[in-house]
Amino acid sequence: MKSLLVAIFNIFKGVGKILSLFRSLLSNLIFLAVIAAIVFSVFYSDKPVIPDNSILRLTILGDIVEQKTEVNPFDENFSDLIGWPSQVRETLLQDILDAIDHAADDSAITSILLDLDDMGQAGLNQLQDIGTSLNSFRDRGKQVIAAEDYYSQNQYYLASYADKIFLNPMGGVYLSGFGLYRLYFKDAIEKLKINYHVFKVGSFKSALEPLTRSSMSAEDRSQSRAWLTALWNNYLDDVAKQRSLSSADISQYINKIPANLQAVDGDIARLALESGLVDELKTHPQIKRYLSEIGNSKPNQELSGVPLNTYLKTITRSHLYTGKDRDTVALIIAQGTIMPGKSNPGTIGSKTIATLLRNARTSDHIKAVVLRVDSGGGSAFASEMIRQEILELKKSGKPLIVSMGTFSASGAYWISANADEIWASPNTLTGSIGIFMAVPTFEKALNNVGIYRDGVGTTNLSSGLDLTQPLSGEVKTAIQLTLDHNYKTFLSIVADGRNLPFERVEKIAQGKVYAGTAALDEGLIDKLGTHSQAIRSAAEHAGLEDYATTILSTPLSFKDRLLQRISAGAAALFPKGSALETFLKYLPAHLPALNTTQLFKDPNSIYAHCMIQYN
Repeated sequence: MKSLLVAIFNIFKGVGKILSLFRSLLSNLIFLAVIAAIVFSVFYSDKPVIPDNSILRLTILGDIVEQKTEVNPFDENFSDLIGWPSQVRETLLQDILDAIDHAADDSAITSILLDLDDMGQAGLNQLQDIGTSLNSFRDRGKQVIAAEDYYSQNQYYLASYADKIFLNPMGGVYLSGFGLYRLYFKDAIEKLKINYHVFKVGSFKSALEPLTRSSMSAEDRSQSRAWLTALWNNYLDDVAKQRSLSSADISQYINKIPANLQAVDGDIARLALESGLVDELKTHPQIKRYLSEIGNSKPNQELSGVPLNTYLKTITRSHLYTGKDRDTVALIIAQGTIMPGKSNPGTIGSKTIATLLRNARTSDHIKAVVLRVDSGGGSAFASEMIRQEILELKKSGKPLIVSMGTFSASGAYWISANADEIWASPNTLTGSIGIFMAVPTFEKALNNVGIYRDGVGTTNLSSGLDLTQPLSGEVKTAIQLTLDHNYKTFLSIVADGRNLPFERVEKIAQGKVYAGTAALDEGLIDKLGTHSQAIRSAAEHAGLEDYATTILSTPLSFKDRLLQRISAGAAALFPKGSALETFLKYLPAHLPALNTTQLFKDPNSIYAHCMIQYN
């Protein structure tokens, strides 16, 4: 009996081993099949086919930027795969322009649907560039449609370039004008017993006013009103022209909003319609039926049209030439805060930009350089390191043209001043030629709770910049003298680079901010125009007729390139709406990482920075 039980046990044991082996083999086969499918989708994916009579859905997700902030490629694609919002929501300006310009000559694309629901911040100059491309698209006999539940100010600017603007009957058009409002902390700082030592040169340099005042200074109020008015007038003129209205019509819509709403029983959608801001009020089903009539979408389709990212895979992108057999104009993007050292996209590291400039200088096929600057400045030291490399480029005989973006002020102007030519939009904010330094000390706060500091040293400076004790008179004098010297250096750089008398530069500097047209009048820029015009100008300076353009950038590491391709392939395997996506959406949302990057690390703690954000 015992031997029988042992035999039965051994049989079951053997069967168990076979089943375990089979299970392991099956798991490995499934794993290998998934890997093979990912590899196949990465290396053998077909180019999307755009059917005839298609609508290009121009989705602008997040902020419109000149250069995307660097994000881990795996994280970005995995977030897209499972439906989580990306850590950084951005749409590249050049992607938008490339898509519109290519669609204008694409017989398969008959219309563009502006999808602005998730659009974030954008500079007025960027919106103007997109609007110009939309008008070129319409000039080909094609139509642009805007259909939203409501329109913010930036969204409506783009919508004004559409042939048809549809608004949800429960929505509205929300225009308010431009404003600059800050919090001022002087009283709070005093109550916290923090002693802020502020040093600056330039009577209009307002970056540190929130620390030293309880209200806006007369100088800052005056200069801010000037450039805000200039930009707002440009906004009104552009929208009025597109909608066949007058600037006064739009101003009245805003300034008389209580009376206007009373006349339509508080119905803001009806007010927008009667004011000529929109063409029709349509519900979602009505919009879907309309789109199905003009394109190949179905009335019950959730989202109509070819997505922007899909369309971009089918076209030849501009500025991506990688060969070396053609004369080339190189583009270098300088976006973000200027700081010493190396940087990732979205910030301007002096070593990174200097390396790109050096590569352009030593390359035989690169004949000219366009530096696209979109920055409020930052470290004075880092700005000078970049400028020195620009001077070396100019010595080589290659022209350097600066193309200014939304902002190109303070330290950003420092690196621009020696360009052969400076282009800007009428809506660019530039200037802010001034510098500052701020040192907080906490001796009063410490003393208030019974903590004191004392000691002895061999010199008047032996305690250094100790934040637990007040700055000595010698240190304050030394700091101010250093700032005065750096300010004079800044003025000399501008005077030399712009071929202006020092006294004139001294008068127009003082930290004052200028909109593009005023900057042209003062001699701070050479031409008003677009980024594309700046590129053509660079080619002309180099005597080029047939040329390519390429964006110079620091390449991704092999690891990041591999992750980018594999994760993109994985995303293709699990389309939206799959079981995997449905399951993963129930997981807790991931928390954004705290950004601990120290933006301000000038070795001398001296900054040429313009902290402006208007809305």
